[in-house]
Amino acid sequence: MKRKKHIALLISSLARGGSERVLVNLAEYFYSIGYQVTIVTQYQLEDEFTVSEGIHRILSEITPEEMGKGRISNFLARYAKLRRIWKQERPDLILSFIGKNNMMALLTSRLLKIPVVISVRGEPEEEYYSRTLRLAARLLFPLADGIVLQTKRSRSFFPASVQKKAVILKNSLNPAFLGKVYEGERKKQIVAVGRIDANKNHEMIIRAFAELADSWPDYELVIYGEGELRQRLNKLVEELGLEEQIHLPGSIVNVAEAIGQSAVFILSSYSEGMPNTLIEAMALGLAVISTDCPSGGPRELIQEGVNGLLIQPGNQQQLTEAINRLLTNPELARRMGRNAARLQKELNPDVVNQTWKEYLEKLMNG
Repeated sequence: MKRKKHIALLISSLARGGSERVLVNLAEYFYSIGYQVTIVTQYQLEDEFTVSEGIHRILSEITPEEMGKGRISNFLARYAKLRRIWKQERPDLILSFIGKNNMMALLTSRLLKIPVVISVRGEPEEEYYSRTLRLAARLLFPLADGIVLQTKRSRSFFPASVQKKAVILKNSLNPAFLGKVYEGERKKQIVAVGRIDANKNHEMIIRAFAELADSWPDYELVIYGEGELRQRLNKLVEELGLEEQIHLPGSIVNVAEAIGQSAVFILSSYSEGMPNTLIEAMALGLAVISTDCPSGGPRELIQEGVNGLLIQPGNQQQLTEAINRLLTNPELARRMGRNAARLQKELNPDVVNQTWKEYLEKLMNG
């Protein structure tokens, strides 16, 4: 019997984030085409993405019994444990996602003759935020067999040796966001989806909407997501006296169903790689407003005024004007939404997953 190809995917957890969703989608795809698939995570959370039973899950975090007396001894214990996992599993390829995981994948697999592909999912300046991490990335990344980046602009962060190896591979669209775009009259609802933290800057959306609330009393703002700033933002809504128009209901499972008939979607982050929530909103045919993040991800998706609107990160006045422009001109919003929905074809999983398969198999085959 022919041995199945075996791919191992490394990430910190399967928390409900954009990068984790992409990794899970890839794991499910490779499993569906007959691969043996192993997901290695440092730890496991209560609220995570689930995977098919046939996908093997291994936790690499050291147990209390394995811990040493200091940071260095704990690092060495983590290193040894992850290296043991690679030796035991013997995958044909390791695909690593995000930050320090990429470095650990490269360090722990040395001399094991297992090809390693690392993937930078956000803006490199944010993912490798300290001088030490940036130096380590510049030293270690040339050792990778393959390097996947999210945007063309992110190449410039790395030295020529890394740029030469790097490829841009797109994120496939979640199948839940494929299908016929809603053509009826849209709800008078402005939506945002994402972790509620400082980087996502949902406070700017609330304050921008507050400037327009009296002019558009029939509209509501709904921000879906969970995070450390949710209670603080709820308090801000109370202070503004807008509890009837602004809602923060927390995380939801079926995002497509929740936002599919909304009028406007807003991405307000300071920093993003290639934002999945923006891609999904566009695929659903929503008129979108996004910050022009330094990575260039939103700019690669949005043609200004054609399939969306771009604003500068942190510019509340631009956001207020953009929202008002779309609410004042619903025909423009409908036209932009229809144009945005063309992403369904470009990012169809059948197309995107095939490019990942071809790239990774090329590296597996030397």
